[in-house]
Amino acid sequence: MPKLTKTRFAPSPTGIMHIGNLRSALYEYLIARSEGGKFLLRIEDTDRERYVEGAVSAIYRTLETCGLFHDEGPDIGGPNGPYVQSERLRFYRQYAEELVRSGHAYPCFCTVERLSGLREGEEGEFSGYDRRCRGIDPAEAARRVEAGEPHVIRQKMPLDGETTFTDAVYGTITVQNKELEDQILLKTDGYPTYNFANVIDDHLMEVTHVVRGSEYLSSTPKYCILYDALGWEKPAFVHLPLIVGEDGKKLSKRHGSTSFGDLLKDGYLPEAIINMIAFLGWAPGDDTREIFSLAELEKIFSVKGINKAPAVFSYSKLDWMNEQYIRGLSHDVWREMIRKIADPLFGDRPYEADMLARVLQPRVTKLGDIGEMIRFLTERLPYDRELFSNKRAKLDASLALDILRDLQPKLESLPDWTEESLPALLERTCEETGRKKGQVMGSLRVALAAQQVTPGGATETAVILGRSESLARLEKALAFLNG
Repeated sequence: MPKLTKTRFAPSPTGIMHIGNLRSALYEYLIARSEGGKFLLRIEDTDRERYVEGAVSAIYRTLETCGLFHDEGPDIGGPNGPYVQSERLRFYRQYAEELVRSGHAYPCFCTVERLSGLREGEEGEFSGYDRRCRGIDPAEAARRVEAGEPHVIRQKMPLDGETTFTDAVYGTITVQNKELEDQILLKTDGYPTYNFANVIDDHLMEVTHVVRGSEYLSSTPKYCILYDALGWEKPAFVHLPLIVGEDGKKLSKRHGSTSFGDLLKDGYLPEAIINMIAFLGWAPGDDTREIFSLAELEKIFSVKGINKAPAVFSYSKLDWMNEQYIRGLSHDVWREMIRKIADPLFGDRPYEADMLARVLQPRVTKLGDIGEMIRFLTERLPYDRELFSNKRAKLDASLALDILRDLQPKLESLPDWTEESLPALLERTCEETGRKKGQVMGSLRVALAAQQVTPGGATETAVILGRSESLARLEKALAFLNG
């Protein structure tokens, strides 16, 4: 009977959740869900010097916001806990000592000062740690350890031969063992190194697929040698392609927002971010669609669709995806999103949220743009006579003044200020005066907005502002044009 597929997301609480971290989490989640398996969360907090307060909470919050719910983890438990590495030190000590006893590891007593003074070997020779302590008699080494002499435990790499492994994305890879350093497994403080803790925890937690960035390919032979030394079955390795910006360079802050939190602050919807990240190195076979819900991805995702080529993170593509998700929101959900942004900007002044939502939904790219888009509604901007000039409509400030003088009493006496009554009044005004629609609408738009281009036309702007604010702005425009 085949093993139950189990993947793990094992972030270090050393900062914010970057795009690369989130992609790993997403692919690990999708591999598990697509194969009816389990997805677990493990917190790898053994790098105490880089620990950032609040980072664990940010990890939980990000996964929940994205809908990536785990089946085992520190917060919900599971059969193979604890799920925080700093609470698992006894396991690392146990297996490190077992490796020493079996001759696959050894205590190293070299001081930091000695190690920092080592020089790289000549070209073609081994470089790095010189394996000085590797030849110490095991009994002598055990005596020194028992006496309390500070030491680390290093892995004893084979000095000849080669190590071969197969990766689901990059295929078969072979490395000469002489190129592999005797890496540290357990540090002097009893904390494990990243590589060692990963092997121990992945095995004990029954992880079947190790999914991570391609930068870890070079570490994988060391993992394989550890698995063999411990007599354990190796998991499937799935290394993900590098994520680059549109300039072809590794994605970094110079490309813009690269963390999930920053993208949310910019106004991208979580669903759009997840959809975009899903395509950073994966394609859905013959399906040419680009918009997929998380539930749809859970059904169709396959490791076979992951490719080796660097994945390009395109902000223009993310913009397009975000627009599609915004357009697809129900009116009620969208209106509530708008209210959360607009209410503080309008303050105590009433506005028509329903109309504002309808005007913005087909025009907004990301939520972060809305504040500037509606600034003409939330603030009274200064006028300029040039704003009232429109060559195409044969409109200038003088004609605009006449039109607004004529409109003012009609608008003041309008019994119902609605999206039906306002257009009807303006249509009648055009018919009665023989003026073009563009002239009347253009004059009113600038009077209300103090800018020529707005999301929505003159009537929508008047409805959103309401009677009182609209008439006050009309009065102000007339005073300006009369001046």
